Amino acid sequence: MSMFVKKVHFKLHESYASPNRIVTKPPYEITETGWGEFEIVIKIYFHDSNERPVTLYHILKLFQSGADMALGKKPLVTEFYEEVVFQDPTAYMQQLLMNTHPLTVGQWKHETDFEEKKEKTLSSITAALNKIRSEISEYKERLKLAEETTSKFRAEIAQAAANNSANMA
Repeated sequence: MSMFVKKVHFKLHESYASPNRIVTKPPYEITETGWGEFEIVIKIYFHDSNERPVTLYHILKLFQSGADMALGKKPLVTEFYEEVVFQDPTAYMQQLLMNTHPLTVGQWKHETDFEEKKEKTLSSITAALNKIRSEISEYKERLKLAEETTSKFRAEIAQAAANNSANMA
């Protein structure tokens, strides 16, 4: 990344001393301690000044919740997949991007299995969609029954009114 990233600007919560941090060397990360949850604004600047900086928003959660909190032994890891796509990069930026070589030997392993997370998310979306379709179908049946009942009562009221008019005449 250092071939094309000039610096990364992190804007932390105002409660931190110097909430604006600029990192100019890899691995482009900061380390802090604290407790809470807030949004970090991350702005990536590139060596090619013609490329506009990219701004990312990351929700930082500095506490464990649920079952992990009770255990207390598992490290707190929150990972999100972010992808920066360059639409029509300048010739210089394209050269920098194409000539970049990976720095790591071997495969990088995230704490989060993003493929598994994607499958679970798609599965829950599909389940929710099926539930919604089922509920819509159920409500359509209820509406149809209510409309039939209403029509029946209107017909009976009209019949009773006609009989009442005939009896009065």
